Amino acid sequence: MVSRSDKAVTAAPDWHAQELLLLHEVMRLVGSSLAPERVFREMLHLMSELLGLNRGRVVLLDPPAGGEGLTAQPESRTASIRHAYGLTRTEVARGRYAWGEGLTGCVLATGQPVIAQDIDREPQFLFRAVARDQLPAETVAFLALPLIVNGQTIGVLACHRIRSRQRHLNDDMAVLRVLATLAGQLLQLALLVDDKTRHLQTHNAMLAQTLETKSARYGLIGSSPALLQALAELEQVSQASVSVLLLGESGTGKELFARAVHLASGRRDQPFHEDDGS
Repeated sequence: MVSRSDKAVTAAPDWHAQELLLLHEVMRLVGSSLAPERVFREMLHLMSELLGLNRGRVVLLDPPAGGEGLTAQPESRTASIRHAYGLTRTEVARGRYAWGEGLTGCVLATGQPVIAQDIDREPQFLFRAVARDQLPAETVAFLALPLIVNGQTIGVLACHRIRSRQRHLNDDMAVLRVLATLAGQLLQLALLVDDKTRHLQTHNAMLAQTLETKSARYGLIGSSPALLQALAELEQVSQASVSVLLLGESGTGKELFARAVHLASGRRDQPFHEDDGS
């Protein structure tokens, strides 16, 4: 005969298995895509479906007016919900917080996690994104953890959960700490990639401009790889005190290159004679 308590134990979720499944799926996502948007969206979904961590959201500092990036002067900026699960568009739009404002702003300002075991008894809980009448009537807890990039808090991972569930809040916090660490690493990687991409784009633009200027200076207009390679070789041989033999079929521009060699050489101020290429 199975007692009532045995039935309850049998019917209870295997939370450890749920946690492992959640972490496995999130890591699988990271392995297939390093795009934070995709990983965060599915992570918040799995938090709700597997552990009952509902209305999950990722709050990030808003970009500063000067475009310095996520990590510039955070104290003077606001933060907004960027990714969420279980929130309407209207609720997401309302989720905006000043530095130090409410529990979310407090996590941003201090870099410390926050647990509100009963949001109705927590004066700092703002009910800004979701009104109280849109939440379950029973006791609701709120969990929020910092997202850290380069040692600086730039966001918050937060969620609601029903307080009466047969699961310790500390167990949820342990899983959320892992997810918050992973989210911070993804954001740091995204910032690094963006920075490197901008640097390469700027470098390539400057290089292209330099090469175009050089080619125009020699009277050769173009930016094809073959022409740029020829110009690089031209500048090398122009500094040597030797005769230069230009080969090519008629009409390929040997005369133009002969003049370019002259312009790039130390004899550029002397007359150029087409008959002998000097």
